[in-house]
Amino acid sequence: MRTVFRRRWYLFIPLMFVAFVAFGFLTMHLWNWLMPLLFHIPEISFWQTIGLMILSRLILGGFGGHHKGGCGQRNQFGQRMLEKWENMTPEEREKFKENIQNYHGHWGNRWNWDEKGKES
Repeated sequence: MRTVFRRRWYLFIPLMFVAFVAFGFLTMHLWNWLMPLLFHIPEISFWQTIGLMILSRLILGGFGGHHKGGCGQRNQFGQRMLEKWENMTPEEREKFKENIQNYHGHWGNRWNWDEKGKES
């Protein structure tokens, strides 16, 4: 498999270009079909679509690589918090819930704490 790819690596760039253009046209047609009808937004051209795709990629995800604060780190944070919660005494749990409610004000009331400390 590797030797076939090494012999035909030059096909990768045109294939990626065709995929990018096809995705651009698909996005443009979906935008022009839905957005004017739903939100009364004007239709956009292909180049505006490409610009929006690049802008959204920059704002929402960057252009590859791993970033700090990714899903894995958030999951590790949740695991650590769950372990701490499970190791707390009932008095410590109540004090923790009071601190959260005092810190978040009325937003703290939206949490539904069960015995294991998971959000419902």
